[in-house]
Amino acid sequence: MASERLSCFDRTALELETALRSGEILVVDRTQATAARRQAFGTTEAPADILQPPRQEDRIDSIETTLTRATQSGDGRWTFVLADGATWRQVDTDRVRFDNRAGEPVRVRRGAMGSYLLVVGHSGVVRVRRQ
Repeated sequence: MASERLSCFDRTALELETALRSGEILVVDRTQATAARRQAFGTTEAPADILQPPRQEDRIDSIETTLTRATQSGDGRWTFVLADGATWRQVDTDRVRFDNRAGEPVRVRRGAMGSYLLVVGHSGVVRVRRQ
């Protein structure tokens, strides 16, 4: 009986190791999952959530980074490129005043009903969508 269990364990361990090496199975630790959620913040894709929905304490409700650049389109709406590589576009038509300098602190947080709100430095709130 014990030898059968050990044989089964050895066979299963070998199958798992083979699947890991081939990429058929993926192992992600909590730090990697949090980094993936942060990278996907504001998008409709949340790769880390495919495997397991985040626990309440793992949920990301806001990010803080810095401004790389901001440009204004012909319709007066701003596009913000952040240091983390994310691009956010203003979706409302409210005027916003902010210091348009690289390195300015930026905070993006979840708003109501799936919206996102962005603040550059001490500016007013801008309703945005991730591009």
